[in-house]
Amino acid sequence: QVQVVESGGGLVQPGGSLRLSCSASGLTFSRYDMNWYRQAPGKERESVASITTTGNTDYADSVKGRFTISRDNVKNTVYLQMNSLKPEDTAVYRCNVRRGISSSYWGQGTQVTVSL
Repeated sequence: QVQVVESGGGLVQPGGSLRLSCSASGLTFSRYDMNWYRQAPGKERESVASITTTGNTDYADSVKGRFTISRDNVKNTVYLQMNSLKPEDTAVYRCNVRRGISSSYWGQGTQVTVSL
C-alpha cells in the first residue's frame, strides 16, 4: 500500500523560511517523479516545484529563486526548502508522486501560513 505523508508546515512571518518534507512508502521511490502543489482558499491548485528521477527540477515563476526542491532516494523523501516567504505563499501544500500517467499518489497536505 502506497503512503505519502507531508510534514513541516506551520506559521511563519514574512521573510521567514520553512522546509517541507514528503515521505513515500510502498513504492520504488527512485523511479517516481516528485511534485509539490499548493492550493490557497478560493484559488485553483497550482504546481509549485517538481523534480524528476534524474534530478531535473522545475519551478513556478512565482517561487523561482526562493524555493528549492530536492530528493533523497535513500530516505525516500522529497524536500521543499522555502525561503523569503510571502503572505501569498499561504496555502495547503501537497506532495504528488508520479510515474507516467497511470501511477499518481497524493499526500493529505500540510498547511503553510505566512503572516505577522
